[in-house]
Amino acid sequence: MEPIGKHQPITLPSQHRPLPLLHLLCAPYTKVEESFNLQATHDILAYGTPTRNVHARLSSTYDHFAFPGAVPRTFIGPMLLAGVSQPLVALLGGGGFEHAQLIVRAVLGCFNAVCLAVFAGAVRTAFGRAAGRWWVLLSVSQFHLMFYLGRTLPNMFAFGLTTLASAFLLPKNDAKKSQIRRRQAIGLLVFATAIFRSELAILLAATGLHLLARSQLGLRELVVVFLGAFATALAISVPVDSYFWQRPLWPELAGFYYNAVLGSSSNWGVSPWHYYFTSALPRLLVNPVCFPLMGLALYQPGTSRRVQDLVIPSLAFVAIYSIQPHKETRFIFYVVPALTAAAAVGADYVSSRWSKSIFYRLATLAIVLSVLAAFASSTLMLLLSSLNYPGGDALSQLYAITSNVTSSAPSQLLVHADVLTCMTGLTLFGQNLRNSSLGRRRSSSLLSSSSSPPPALIFDKTESDEELLRPEFWSQFDYILMEDPSLALGNWDTVGRVHGYDGIEILRPGQTSTSEPSQDEGTQGKILGQGATVAAARDAVRKYTGGWWIGPRMAPRIHIMKQVRQDDAAKGSR
Repeated sequence: MEPIGKHQPITLPSQHRPLPLLHLLCAPYTKVEESFNLQATHDILAYGTPTRNVHARLSSTYDHFAFPGAVPRTFIGPMLLAGVSQPLVALLGGGGFEHAQLIVRAVLGCFNAVCLAVFAGAVRTAFGRAAGRWWVLLSVSQFHLMFYLGRTLPNMFAFGLTTLASAFLLPKNDAKKSQIRRRQAIGLLVFATAIFRSELAILLAATGLHLLARSQLGLRELVVVFLGAFATALAISVPVDSYFWQRPLWPELAGFYYNAVLGSSSNWGVSPWHYYFTSALPRLLVNPVCFPLMGLALYQPGTSRRVQDLVIPSLAFVAIYSIQPHKETRFIFYVVPALTAAAAVGADYVSSRWSKSIFYRLATLAIVLSVLAAFASSTLMLLLSSLNYPGGDALSQLYAITSNVTSSAPSQLLVHADVLTCMTGLTLFGQNLRNSSLGRRRSSSLLSSSSSPPPALIFDKTESDEELLRPEFWSQFDYILMEDPSLALGNWDTVGRVHGYDGIEILRPGQTSTSEPSQDEGTQGKILGQGATVAAARDAVRKYTGGWWIGPRMAPRIHIMKQVRQDDAAKGSR
């Protein structure tokens, strides 16, 4: 039998490209961390970039004036996304804006996927075709990498640039080309740092010092490249962001001052210094054999020096960044391709010795099984993660409910969305399916028998406690989306409940799921959306397993409530 990945073609790598889109379709909604770039992209698409009365027009239409966030973020990413997405949205015609959020995220996901494909090609050039194939196999089985490629986090705008930089730093067959690529890598890291994520200055410094130590780049050359790229990045970011924020601004400097100097990022939680090494990296790489494979690649004399070029700057970045008290897994996404490449070199070393001994055969088989197990684990994580967006699910269900209109229904319905709804899926793209001039649709599936279009939904996202305690505030709404229905003042009818993921449950024969409504809850609206889908799947499975079930436990998250007005109550009494 031929060694895996050495002479036999592996077909799975050619199928890795649709994976980011598969993750997008399984989990199309977003969370609050992604909101700035997504809302900004929406506003550019919907309202354009005015050249007259700029402040008045931006402040009256753009979302970031009402919800600026803790620190200002750059508009460079949203501008690029909107520019590329606009022709695709227009191509779909009148109903294109309905799918604009998916299009925008797909564009970002495809950009990051292309950058990963460039990195895969660089791994093949540096370490051989088999190593490149192992890199693809290990990468597509990593849940977080694929899941986040199309998510509009600032980190994922920087991710493509850092991935290209890592690809350019890998050795090439042409020495002159390698020198050019190193300069380009430094330039890309400078752009990623100055425009998108200031903490990448650590990775930039670690990479630059490593290149100097290896004599792969001279100090003068490094300084010249850095200054040129830095000046260019500022010349791009400062004018653009000052325009959109309507004040002189370099966003990443403001972010660095807020997070690093003031230490305000700790307000969002503090993790122990070892978190990235003991928790984040193992979850990012998923496959536990990656770590011994990295060690093997570092140990072997034939690959040690080249693998060190991958590993040392990456681990130095993670180690130094661990000093920052506030830690999140997404903050170190940038090192995943390089560390995975080191593991792929180790896997290639083992599999290429398949015929030498039973030890290498068993070791290769163990690696293959670990990849399959990691892929199965990542698939399960994708399915569970898709249940974590009750706000988006509730929005979808509300549109379905209000689509069943009569000719006497109002042309507009006013809807209040609470904090949880806004944090777990309600976006401007979702709000504007009907009431945006770009997003009006006349889909026959949503038309009543009288061919009247469904009413437009106008959303309110008030968070002020003072306002929420006023009965007249609530009286204006037709529908509300609420985590806690007791906070709504007035007479309301719960027309449905949307559930969200609440852990794993194991049910024995005869045992009732905690997500099933009790007798008292039966009158509080039926379960809608993904909660209903999980319940149906659970009931179907238990028929064939004798009543056993191991799967997601769902819990009520958002109540869809309709105001009961006097005229409606009078009609009901008749």
